[in-house]
Amino acid sequence: MGKMKLHPVSLDRMVRAVEKVRERLLRTTSALEKSGIPYAVVGGNAVAAWVSRVDEAAVRNTQDVDVLIRRNDLERVKVALEAIGFVHGSAMEVEFFLDGPDAKVREALHLLMAGEKVKPEYTSATPDV
Repeated sequence: MGKMKLHPVSLDRMVRAVEKVRERLLRTTSALEKSGIPYAVVGGNAVAAWVSRVDEAAVRNTQDVDVLIRRNDLERVKVALEAIGFVHGSAMEVEFFLDGPDAKVREALHLLMAGEKVKPEYTSATPDV
């Protein structure tokens, strides 16, 4: 692994990092809505949306986007998201989409399947969308 480039401290880079997640979330939800695919935003973005209603100062940033879908919609989701530049991937039974061919996995869009356990050791399955 090569050396990581260290950029100067920049408020603009900090703001841009948060904005990229927001843009990824909006592009995703727009594509799913346009395709008529039921979904729910979950994970850090859902928590942030709820927390912002109570205490805006308590909101914390997240670096990825998590969306709950029904497994039988997976192929339609692939078509909708690949049409807007996302690149589908799968690892360890996790479906994800990179935001372009050069995107980092930690910034990916992750899919959770409705009615399924996220991990086998979890006591409950996810709800339906």
